[in-house]
Amino acid sequence: MDSEAKSANMALVSAIVAVATLGGFLFGFDSGVINGTVDGLRLAFDSDDVGTGFNVASMLLGCAAGAFLAGRLADIIGRKRTLLLAAAFFIISAWGSGIAGSSGEFVFYRIVGGLAVGAASVLAPAYVSEVTPAHLRGRLSSVQQVMIIVGLTAAFLSNYLLAAFAGSSIESFWLGYEAWRWMFWIELVPATIFLLALLFIPESPRYLVSRAHTDAATSVLTRLFGSDFAARKVGEIKQSIAQDHAPRLSDLMDRHTGKIRKIVWVGIGLAVFQQLVGINVVFYYGSVLWQAVGFSENDALLINVLNGSVSIIAVLVAIALIDKIGRKPLLLIGSIGMTVSLGTMAIAFMSGELVDGTLVMSDGAGLTALIAANVYVAFFNFSWGPVMWVMLGEMFPNQIRGSGLAVSGFWQWIANFGITMTFPIMLVSIGLFGAYGFYAASAAVSILFVWTMVHETRGTELEDMEG
Repeated sequence: MDSEAKSANMALVSAIVAVATLGGFLFGFDSGVINGTVDGLRLAFDSDDVGTGFNVASMLLGCAAGAFLAGRLADIIGRKRTLLLAAAFFIISAWGSGIAGSSGEFVFYRIVGGLAVGAASVLAPAYVSEVTPAHLRGRLSSVQQVMIIVGLTAAFLSNYLLAAFAGSSIESFWLGYEAWRWMFWIELVPATIFLLALLFIPESPRYLVSRAHTDAATSVLTRLFGSDFAARKVGEIKQSIAQDHAPRLSDLMDRHTGKIRKIVWVGIGLAVFQQLVGINVVFYYGSVLWQAVGFSENDALLINVLNGSVSIIAVLVAIALIDKIGRKPLLLIGSIGMTVSLGTMAIAFMSGELVDGTLVMSDGAGLTALIAANVYVAFFNFSWGPVMWVMLGEMFPNQIRGSGLAVSGFWQWIANFGITMTFPIMLVSIGLFGAYGFYAASAAVSILFVWTMVHETRGTELEDMEG
């Protein structure tokens, strides 16, 4: 551990982390706000199950494009400017989603929001990893997941309060607009703060070196870690980046074999498995899920708030451990815990029976499902929630970090779209037992993936990452 890194300007580092992870808050808020608006969207746009599923999942197409484009754009115009563009898109999407008068218009604005969410999802942890000391990188990068969950919880709480004050999500509220529209407009406040705060943070020194802005990179590193460390680190960054060309997508291919590098497949695997376990079904369809097993709309929205609170506690525990025991052990523990809890949920749902289209469960089975759901959320946010983003932000060598994030982030959101889009269809075809049985099986397979494919990155300098 470098003495210079130990004496880092933690006030500046903390400020940068706080600003960058506001993108995580908006990522969470924009993802969670849809949870309380499903009934409003169905009524306003007269959509069926497939149409409602697409309205909910449409943002994820934008997320996939946003993650891919942002990873590449960050290598061209920089991390900071790309995040500024994302902040502007958050503002446009929040306003447009609430004012939309048709399903097509709504989908357009949600895709714009998706571009912002996708960009924030991959760039915030990468940016944080590039300006923090190696011995604190895991904890500080994990703040992104805390902010995602805080954003989700804020959206759940906002949805609950707006629906409670209005009478329901589809009733008129302020200025004659339905409560579900205000659920989107609330996001304008944090989105504007994010845009303004980004103006005051520096560009990533790794990006600056890659664009031959050595003096600017030295200046940023000096402010962060002191002049001696800055001079040496700039030299190390230069050595880790190919001098014959700027970072490009083709760097993901092994020069000798012509095949995609193994580290890229590991990144894609981490990204996809994080979604195959079904976490965003709980976040996007939580109120629908709990109403399907007999809870009222208000109770279902309140359960979402409980899930969010459990998530925050779990992430805080992960932050305390990630730089002590490492990334891989947390992933393994999380995969095992999710396999058991998801399996328990599936069995509990299997015991219910459909009555007039609603799943009716015994009090014992309903309580078991509720407890298992919270245990599952806790294990996810103790492990795959923060650790996947931490690893994607740090595991790629400097030369391919932007491109590696672009490809991994793209597949993360494609998997997210697939899981989210298929849940309403699975609900009416194979039921909750079948859906959660699939998520449990995916969690079980992820144990084998982590054990055989994932290598520990704890404490390794970014310049020493091997691809």
